[in-house]
Amino acid sequence: MSEIEEHALVPPPTVGVARAWRIAGRVQGVGFRPFVYRLAHRHGLAGWVRNGAGQVEVLAQGSSAALAAFEHALIHEAPAIARPEIVAHSEAEVQALAAFRILPSTADDAADIHLPPDYFICDDCLAELNDPRDRRHRYPFINCTQCGPRYTLITRLPYDRPHTTMAGFSLCPACRAEYENPLSRRFHAEPIACPECGPTLAFHRDGKIISGNEAALAACVTALRQGLIIAAKGVGGYHLLCDASDAQAVARLRTRKYRPHKPLAVMYPPDLALLKGDLCVAAEEEVQLRDSSRPIVLLRKQSDCALADNIAPGLDEVGAMLAYSPLHHLLLQDFGKPLVATSANVSGEPVLTDAEEVEARLAQVADTFLHHDRAIARPADDSVVRVIAGSARMLRLGRGSVPLECALPQPLAQPVLAVGGHMKNTIALGWGNRAVVSPHIGDLDSPRSLVVFEQVIADLCALYQVAPQQVACDAHPGYASSKWATKWADKNGARVLRIFHHHAHASALAGEYPEVPRWLVYTWDGVGYGVDGTLWGGEALLGRPGAWQRVATMRPFHLPGGERAGREPWRSAAALCWEAEWCWHERVDEPLGDELLHEAWQRRINAPATSAVGRLFDAAASQLGLAQHVSFEGQGPMWLEAASAELDEHVDLPLRLRDDGLLECDWAPLLPMLADEARSVAERGGVFHASLARAALQQALHLRAQHGDFVVGLSGGVFQNRLLTEALMSLLHAHGFEVRLARHLPYNDGGLSYGQLVEMVAMERVAKGTAQT
Repeated sequence: MSEIEEHALVPPPTVGVARAWRIAGRVQGVGFRPFVYRLAHRHGLAGWVRNGAGQVEVLAQGSSAALAAFEHALIHEAPAIARPEIVAHSEAEVQALAAFRILPSTADDAADIHLPPDYFICDDCLAELNDPRDRRHRYPFINCTQCGPRYTLITRLPYDRPHTTMAGFSLCPACRAEYENPLSRRFHAEPIACPECGPTLAFHRDGKIISGNEAALAACVTALRQGLIIAAKGVGGYHLLCDASDAQAVARLRTRKYRPHKPLAVMYPPDLALLKGDLCVAAEEEVQLRDSSRPIVLLRKQSDCALADNIAPGLDEVGAMLAYSPLHHLLLQDFGKPLVATSANVSGEPVLTDAEEVEARLAQVADTFLHHDRAIARPADDSVVRVIAGSARMLRLGRGSVPLECALPQPLAQPVLAVGGHMKNTIALGWGNRAVVSPHIGDLDSPRSLVVFEQVIADLCALYQVAPQQVACDAHPGYASSKWATKWADKNGARVLRIFHHHAHASALAGEYPEVPRWLVYTWDGVGYGVDGTLWGGEALLGRPGAWQRVATMRPFHLPGGERAGREPWRSAAALCWEAEWCWHERVDEPLGDELLHEAWQRRINAPATSAVGRLFDAAASQLGLAQHVSFEGQGPMWLEAASAELDEHVDLPLRLRDDGLLECDWAPLLPMLADEARSVAERGGVFHASLARAALQQALHLRAQHGDFVVGLSGGVFQNRLLTEALMSLLHAHGFEVRLARHLPYNDGGLSYGQLVEMVAMERVAKGTAQT
């Protein structure tokens, strides 16, 4: 605390013996030093506590019994949002200390940094926010040591006010008194502020500026009631807000943002009464809604849901979250209804954080703008989870859950940067046995996405004080991340390791369960570059990280138009029908009967082979008339799941052992069933899901008989599908298989960067073993 005077507890304790501790983990930005300070007072100890570069150092002296109780409490009574770990402790020389102090922070040479995520407003601050007698009544930036922004606020460590975006706000006398009072909840709360000395709101509309918190809030709420769209600055970026019950406002937002179908998130007040009137909330879903990360949770709609139908067209679920910042609380409280709260960005790009850029890039999207003058150090979109098989499954890493710290199965020899894939990109930094995964960056199709991609890399390396010596990337040579990795390695004289897409999917799961000795991992997704140069996506991989063996797959087919098939599901449907010589029933005016297109497909011109289950879902969505053209990735499969009934009935899909030893599943018997218009779409969709689940079970049974026991893992974007995943897990459990799914990382490409690190660890282990041999 370079600008803060030392604080001493008096009266001095009775001196006996002295002991020193070094405490790592999440101990900065969580009120840990004030906690230690008060704890020492309780136990009558002298000494000091201070921040280092990511750790906390403590020296205390007093009676042996008091020191023992103090050490136990350091871990077991720590603040709820702290994650302390004592990494060193030793006897110390008794000094002439008259009190217990908080000393200025130091930066040591061996940084062990753990960045805290952003926290939602705590109950104590919420009570003050709503208390007319409190000086922070209705203050949109209220916080304390147990809540408020952290990751998006910190510019560097040690975590002190000068190292945050609050550095330019000088504390008023009242705030400074709280900051320096060890009995205050805001003792050393670095983002501390109040209406006298802290950030303020400004509302911009039609060239006019309304300043001041209450005036800006009132103007914003008035605009919302008029059906306008507001770009509002939050914790990790801007949201686009509008009335979630106003179909016309939602339609305007969709038209302006060129987002015709992709679902929009909705924000509710935290008491859940309003939310439960619109959406079904199971016990675990409520737990997730109230989780400290305050994620978006996918919830089924009630039959009398009051939300606009075009919030999530074609789906029976809505992504909902609870207000997590004081500003959001005030907006929802004053507006009285749920709000659409979708990322303020150009679709697919990272969320915007800067006022000028927001007004320039979203001038044709938002009618008005609600700004504030607390800078955002780095973007963090909202996290997204879905409860599958009774547990929360991460779909997108974001605010409140990042930076995500994961262990590596074994230490890395050198620091490694893993740059993930092309879609749903995240990056990961690995050193020693630690891995840190970034927030969701997005799809790397635009210049701005690449700028943010590079910014996140530089930012994480600087914050954690790690200089990568190697870089891992996807084996696909066309991915923007892979091209960047090659250039970076050439520039820095580093080595590039290209990790196959589905190996990274499998290793991301295996890395969360290092105790599992042998896996069979189903890696089902859209498409990814395979070892044989084809587009995989329906694979079963046997083994463990660094030694994956492809043992099962789906019957391959060729996609007319290549990458265009991802946005035009009819192409996948045509491919299956042409491959199986099945009569295609045209549902839209597409050139499926065009001889030139068919001839190009027959000659394999721009028609790459794939085994992707994701494309099978696209084909089924097309054949059932649900989606021929889509506006976002995964739309066809999502609409298919929403339209499908949960059935036990299935079509048997034949298995055959190919000449190359792969166990291949044939999807062809699904085509007559999908074309049977005597049955409802719900029935045919249900049979489709059940048939794929049954086919995976049959593969697992065959492979167990052939290879012996293994734990079954499910990884890849297809397993975000709850209907398929729960059906498959039920079948596998019934036949004696142990099944694992990711606990902390996304199943989709957002988990690839961590999987690449796990593969790197395994490769180093294999190389070391070979060298020793």
